[in-house]
Amino acid sequence: MSKYLLAFLLAAVVSCVMTPVAKRIACKLGAIDVPKDERRVHKIPIPRMGGLAIYLGFVVSVLVSLPVDKKILGMLIGATLIVLMGIIDDIRPLPAKVKLLGQIFCASILVYCGLRIDMVNIPFTGKAIYFNFAYLSIPVTIFWIVGITNTLNLIDGLDGLAAGVATIAAFSLSYVAYVNEQYGAALMTLAIAGSAVGFLPYNFNPAKIFMGDTGSLFLGYMLAAISIDGAVKGAAALAIVVPVLALGLPIFDTTFAIVRRAWNGKPIMEPDKGHLHHRLLSRGIGQKKTVLILYIISAALGVSAVLISEDKVLDSFLVLLLVSLLMMYIHMKWPVLQRDREGHGHKE
Repeated sequence: MSKYLLAFLLAAVVSCVMTPVAKRIACKLGAIDVPKDERRVHKIPIPRMGGLAIYLGFVVSVLVSLPVDKKILGMLIGATLIVLMGIIDDIRPLPAKVKLLGQIFCASILVYCGLRIDMVNIPFTGKAIYFNFAYLSIPVTIFWIVGITNTLNLIDGLDGLAAGVATIAAFSLSYVAYVNEQYGAALMTLAIAGSAVGFLPYNFNPAKIFMGDTGSLFLGYMLAAISIDGAVKGAAALAIVVPVLALGLPIFDTTFAIVRRAWNGKPIMEPDKGHLHHRLLSRGIGQKKTVLILYIISAALGVSAVLISEDKVLDSFLVLLLVSLLMMYIHMKWPVLQRDREGHGHKE
């Protein structure tokens, strides 16, 4: 177990040490988040691009801890390109179509290097029934990677929220990968968790730096990629459900955002203040408490993912039902008020 602990600690230390450096670089390049619209809940300009430190922590940890094969090389190349795109976007926002094309290209690198969702088992049938995607495996894989990349980006709306949710999801996926003997994936997800944890002291409320798109795109991209190798291919039972549950909070929040915007006749990419964290804030719940509540929800979904990977379907279903009812209650019964009562966060 020492090598797994080393991977986690090394990523955390490098990320923590490099975050002040990333902050200075962000200030020099003008990557500053200025609160210029009502969606942003912070009141003063704050540097972003802290994701650069998260990226460096992960890369150093992986290069020290694992031999680099074709898949890992593909992940590192794709991650580097998506970080570069995030840096550019943090300095001067890119058009949504350009970002989408960039994400598709980065996802295609993983597919080329052999990382694909070739088949999934059909859940809740009680039998080992598999659906083979055949020629659809490439678009399905790209859709998964691009989708998860954007869900984590959209949830990056309060100090420490995206980093904490990514950490919890990474721990859940690491455990599932480990028990299914996907040791490389287990180690890489621990490196993700470590790099996010190392960044949190600077990012938790009141934040000194934001991860920006540099960090949220990177974390989403890597969690999507590693989950394919460590959970979808490794778990014997209900494999596709495991990463969906582990990443359940950003997936749920993004799904509701798309449905809400479509229902109201608005473009699905148009930002609004209807996310879970906005609804909690609008009820007078402080930012720190809001983030902790969402951590608990994310952790419960992570536990559900672990339980279902161990064939404890009923236990997992009960946890999932309670969490789903809670999130539905927040969305349906707590409309966003016109005026927030507290503010020290950022964009979404």
